[in-house]
Amino acid sequence: MNTKLIRNIFYTISLVLFVSFYIFSSNVTTPTRSYMNIVQKGYNIFASTDSKKVSSKERQTQGKNITTAPMKSVFSSKSEDLEIYPGGSCVGVKIQTKGVLVVGFSDIETNEGKAESPSRKAGIMLGDVVLKVNSEDIENSKDLIKKLNNLTNSDVKVTISHNNEIMEKTIISIKSSSDEKYKIGLWVRDSTAGVGTLTFYDENTKKFGALGHPITDNDTNTILSIKDGSLINTSIISVRKGQKGNPGELKGVFVEEDNPLGEIKNNTVCGIFGTSDNKLNTRSNKPLKVGFRDEIKEGKAKIITTIDESGPQMYDIEIVKLLSQDKPGPKSMIIKVTDPKLLEKTGGIVQGMSGSPIIQNNKIVGAVTHVLINKPDVGYGIYIEWMLKDAGIIN
Repeated sequence: MNTKLIRNIFYTISLVLFVSFYIFSSNVTTPTRSYMNIVQKGYNIFASTDSKKVSSKERQTQGKNITTAPMKSVFSSKSEDLEIYPGGSCVGVKIQTKGVLVVGFSDIETNEGKAESPSRKAGIMLGDVVLKVNSEDIENSKDLIKKLNNLTNSDVKVTISHNNEIMEKTIISIKSSSDEKYKIGLWVRDSTAGVGTLTFYDENTKKFGALGHPITDNDTNTILSIKDGSLINTSIISVRKGQKGNPGELKGVFVEEDNPLGEIKNNTVCGIFGTSDNKLNTRSNKPLKVGFRDEIKEGKAKIITTIDESGPQMYDIEIVKLLSQDKPGPKSMIIKVTDPKLLEKTGGIVQGMSGSPIIQNNKIVGAVTHVLINKPDVGYGIYIEWMLKDAGIIN
């Protein structure tokens, strides 16, 4: 195999979701590994990534989906004059999941030796959500541990959500030789927190949108179902510049956690959405009109994002390609950062910038969502109308 071919394979394009999240979790068995790694509270330390290697053949296939033909917006003329406030400010995100998410299994040490995970044997799968144990609601991972520690027999009836379908399973728990308590051999996660960017705020409905892509679990790639969530004011403390093969990152600290900016209610493929009584229009006191898909052109545009204490600023980008989508999703357009100041400071797009609004012809047309690992100045954006639809602002 020649050197050029090896180099091409090594630098295969990968895609990264660049909002970073703190992962807090608990284990229901004697741990062989730990998902808990608490550091100084509020800092953007943990990177949540969704990496994908793309072969040259796949790139050719993807190219067939790229179109420069005019695209017709599916929304009515009533939305044509819609105005929303652009975001661009860095925000903290804290969410609590509905039930607990299954992220792993572990075998149980018994007096007879190691036994297979009872949960796996019962048909529980990665990405399932445990909602109830013996008909009692599960609030969080600690609640699950407490209920399991109070078991008086080995049979455990659990209610789970599997691919959005509610079903019941019976797990035959096993007594552990380490503490003589019943174990079900399950690793779970119940919350996450991190830093991203606000995309828009609608003063009429008091609704906001951010990120432009879903918050997913690192281990299972499952979109997290939100029980409670908060949008928190955040201050950027440093920037790690992106380089080829090593995405950059915004690092921030939560400010006034007890006084959140808004309530997060939904986590979808197009971002996170909720309501706020605060006017989240930190960039300007003037709203912008919405630019729908059939109005967007390839060429010059701008993004609004925050990379330091000076707050949201506009930077030059280019919309390289508009992509054809038959359903909502976070990869609507290919964008490239061209602003010298932003390139000097961040190298392009970095983790934490997801949700930064894209502006063209003085209209908000989309939001930044992804960066290419090996081309930190290039990434993806989502059409703003997908986010407005999931926010319930347009039909």
